[in-house]
Amino acid sequence: MNRRSIFGVSAMTAMGLAFVPSNAVSQQKSLKEQLVGAWTLVSCGSTSANGAKSPQCANPNGILILDASGRYATVTANRDRPKFTTGNRLEIPAEQFKATVVGFAANFGTWSVSEADKTMTMHYEGALFPNIEGAELKNSVSLTGDELKLAGAIPVLGGRSETVYRRAK
Repeated sequence: MNRRSIFGVSAMTAMGLAFVPSNAVSQQKSLKEQLVGAWTLVSCGSTSANGAKSPQCANPNGILILDASGRYATVTANRDRPKFTTGNRLEIPAEQFKATVVGFAANFGTWSVSEADKTMTMHYEGALFPNIEGAELKNSVSLTGDELKLAGAIPVLGGRSETVYRRAK
């Protein structure tokens, strides 16, 4: 076989292989695998059972971290929370502390996904608001590119939550 025919066969083989889907390309990642990572908060729309909007969702800033082992942590803060008049947290007057904490939410625990109904369940182990510890939050999941939307009823407190995140880069 001359060099030209060897090159032609090699080129045709390479082109043919380019059109054969590899396992990595042909197999879609599971929903859980797609959710793993860090997500920055874009917007949140939490309302209580009586329709009041959650203070942390006014001009919000936050993060959601979902790890592959099924652990999560999330923090949401109103960017406009008042600053303390002291640098020592043990000396903060109660009214200043309340005004700042009302615009802040944080919790952590475990998470799981139902691939069939595209939902994520978060089990609260610890939270700034201890009344939700031990409760579960089940959210519908919508994932489009780097945008994650979570929506569901808020346990214990009543009301609903609709939150949008963007994958952290």
